[in-house]
Amino acid sequence: MMMTRLLEFEDISKSNGKVELDKYNEYAGINFIDTYHRKGLYPRDFPFVGGQEGGGVVASTTPKAEADGVKVGDRVAYSVFGSYAEYTAVPSGKLLPVPDEVGMDVATCLPVQSLTAHYLVTDAHAGLIKPGEWMLIHGVGGGTCQWAATMATLLGYRVIGTCSRGKESVARSLGCEELIVLDEMEGKSFEDYGSVDVVGRVMEITGGEGCKAVIDGIGLSTVDISIDR
Repeated sequence: MMMTRLLEFEDISKSNGKVELDKYNEYAGINFIDTYHRKGLYPRDFPFVGGQEGGGVVASTTPKAEADGVKVGDRVAYSVFGSYAEYTAVPSGKLLPVPDEVGMDVATCLPVQSLTAHYLVTDAHAGLIKPGEWMLIHGVGGGTCQWAATMATLLGYRVIGTCSRGKESVARSLGCEELIVLDEMEGKSFEDYGSVDVVGRVMEITGGEGCKAVIDGIGLSTVDISIDR
């Protein structure tokens, strides 16, 4: 027996200070956190529209949005819930203008991952690391930490990255000063942090100094490594 669930479709109604993006949203970002919403790990009220990153053209505005300088036809990217849709209502303060020379596909992949990376590289360490000092970034083959590794390098930090063997070619394109490549877990695509003595390699690379900051988006497999590095 197959069970189906009926859906009821409604038009999006505008509310004060919100705008709607043009048809098809042009692009919607697909991020790992979306799987948490679908699985219920991060519960959402039902029914909900998935996605929280998109980009397109402003289709209509409210007086509040116009007062904020938003115009129909503006190219914008954003991060709010509901991007897996033709139109998304977005508070005007959440819109990021997209220059004509930047492709909308590139702009759409920026809000969630690159802004997270920017915060981690520039603010999360509270200034306890200075340019020229060592920073360890786990999982540089993944989305957010690709950005983080690139930004950290541009800011002058000496970056040691970790990655799985399957993502080594991507990781080597990021400019990390040193890269620790790990085997993959059997039958999986992610790193086996037990396959290499990461702490030992970090200490070897840094001459026993260790790293002043660690960006760790992995968690369970890396927390002890991050503390001991």
